[in-house]
Amino acid sequence: MATIVPFTALRPQAQYAKQVASQPYDVLNSKEAKREARGNPNSFLHITKAEIDLPEDTDVHAKEVYEKAKDNLDAFIQREVLFRENKPCYYIYQLVMNDKSQTGLVCVSSVDDYENDIIKKHEYTRPEKEQDRISHISTTGAQTGNVFLAYKNVAELDALIEKWQTDKKPVYDFVADDGISHTIWVINDDKTIAAITQAFSEKVDHTYIADGHHRAASAARVRLTAAGDTEGANYFLTTLFPASQLRILDYNRVVKDLNGLSKDTFLQRIAESFDVEPSDSAFAPQQLHSFGMYINKRWYKLTAKPGTYTGDPIGVLDVTILQNNLLDPVLGIKDQRTDRRIDFVGGIRGLAELEKRVNSGEMQVAFSLYPVSIQQLFDIADSGMVMPPKSTWFEPKLRDGLLTHLID
Repeated sequence: MATIVPFTALRPQAQYAKQVASQPYDVLNSKEAKREARGNPNSFLHITKAEIDLPEDTDVHAKEVYEKAKDNLDAFIQREVLFRENKPCYYIYQLVMNDKSQTGLVCVSSVDDYENDIIKKHEYTRPEKEQDRISHISTTGAQTGNVFLAYKNVAELDALIEKWQTDKKPVYDFVADDGISHTIWVINDDKTIAAITQAFSEKVDHTYIADGHHRAASAARVRLTAAGDTEGANYFLTTLFPASQLRILDYNRVVKDLNGLSKDTFLQRIAESFDVEPSDSAFAPQQLHSFGMYINKRWYKLTAKPGTYTGDPIGVLDVTILQNNLLDPVLGIKDQRTDRRIDFVGGIRGLAELEKRVNSGEMQVAFSLYPVSIQQLFDIADSGMVMPPKSTWFEPKLRDGLLTHLID
């Protein structure tokens, strides 16, 4: 069963919360981070993307970057922008985007659960991305990046969290510049904390990584190092969302060329595995095994033909169907993780972004996909299989800086 515990969060004073809260370190490049943090000395990007405070030619993985992150974190504490909770607590984190609310429980989860597959994974990790976070955690002594976990709904937990939200006032409640609202409550009552801990230990057999495979893997590896020689390193920062709260967006593809094919030949080739119909407008699939395709300023609807895919948890995925029947055999893209001819566009950017990438001449063809369901994610993780790269896009994103786990 799942093991979670409360923790003494490092968090901002209420008046600084909006200034501190920053987009996750891995959704911004250095230039974007520097631009976003400009004029805001309290932005947590000074800690998660500390290269913004160093010369522009600094290697983002240089030792100086992690040391600067540590210096900046210490400065935030000394300036009393951040303070440490006086006791271990749980936290409720609610996000609202486009009138849709999503509420999770912030805690620390067990590294043992991660290693023993109580916490289920569905993606491979890349060593260089792991090493970046290992260096950041080891140098700063802080887990600044949240791992987004999902679990199957438990009525008792739903009720406990909803009651606290109803009865208590939040410590943070603000709308970020992108229009997403962030509200956080502190659960500091020992009886309620114990009830939540017990409910998880008795009724949640597994949790599932929705977003943050590299952050989780890094936390586990830090525990094996000298920097992880503390009790706090046995746990890592997580926010757990019940399945009913989650929304997975589409994760679309754009490709630079047609692999030497003319448009007509390309259409003929894909018609071997798909029914191809012109569309009068941008096509967003409304069901599984249906795809949109944009080429030469024209949209098409593609429908996978029977017999072109299997029924196993991986084979039935639309990202697998597209790869096996079009990207590989027609466009020659063997590995989406390494082929530089393909790029990925999160559904939050909309179909207009696909049109823009193709119309600019940067790309030749774009594909819109139907989102993976949370049940599909559960099925794949339970089977021990691994999803194809860039299969899921979760939105809205948790902000860095509002709740940090110190491993000392």
